Amino acid sequence: MDAVQRRHHILTLARRQGDVDVRKLAVDLGVAPETIRRDLSLLAQQGLVRRTHGGAYPTETARFETTLETRATRMVVEKRRIATAAVEHLGDAESVFVDEGYTPQLIAEALPTHRPLTVVTASLHTAAALAAYPSITVLLLGGRVRGRTLATVDHWATRMLAGFVIDLAYVGANGISRKHGLTTPDPAVAAVKAQVMAVSRRVVFTGVHTKFGGNSFCRFADVADLDTIVTDTALPASEAHRYSLLGPVVLRV
Repeated sequence: MDAVQRRHHILTLARRQGDVDVRKLAVDLGVAPETIRRDLSLLAQQGLVRRTHGGAYPTETARFETTLETRATRMVVEKRRIATAAVEHLGDAESVFVDEGYTPQLIAEALPTHRPLTVVTASLHTAAALAAYPSITVLLLGGRVRGRTLATVDHWATRMLAGFVIDLAYVGANGISRKHGLTTPDPAVAAVKAQVMAVSRRVVFTGVHTKFGGNSFCRFADVADLDTIVTDTALPASEAHRYSLLGPVVLRV
């Protein structure tokens, strides 16, 4: 196995498993850990993986996106804290958009069920979870259902959104950076998110610290378009301050 084949194998494995470990790869491939680290550094330079202490995990691109099952196993404690803190910013909102993805599912679970609330969502999971509560009216966006996230997209969804004025939107992204803003791999998903941003009075971005500095294929918003960012404490305070200078309030929980 030459270097190109080895890096292709590492990337394929990372995308299948969700992450890779330097020492295990070195043993399995019969090379030095330093060789694996160089491979991972090159893959990181190409934007295909992000390094962690002792390994790496795949970044999401136009050709690759993690599944909900994978997202539900990574940084769950941090995501629950973020979801709880995000719901504290609900205020007196009567209509709420809940995005697709795992952290938004946790936000949906944390929403109050004792008061009237209209929830607009593209997520089949979120719609099913909230529909049982008498006080919550669920509006599920129509459209093509994406198998990886079980969420609706395309012109049916964006046309439906265009008819709303939403008090508060909880929006996620596959990457957020000060230079490129909020990005996601799929153009159809980006179109839905962009329409949500256009019709919402307030927008709260939720995402773990590993989202920051990352970029995906399709840009749908600028950091300045956000009212609030909620992330975990592993995002350095200095970096959080840099994002706050662009406009949003940045909360590390």
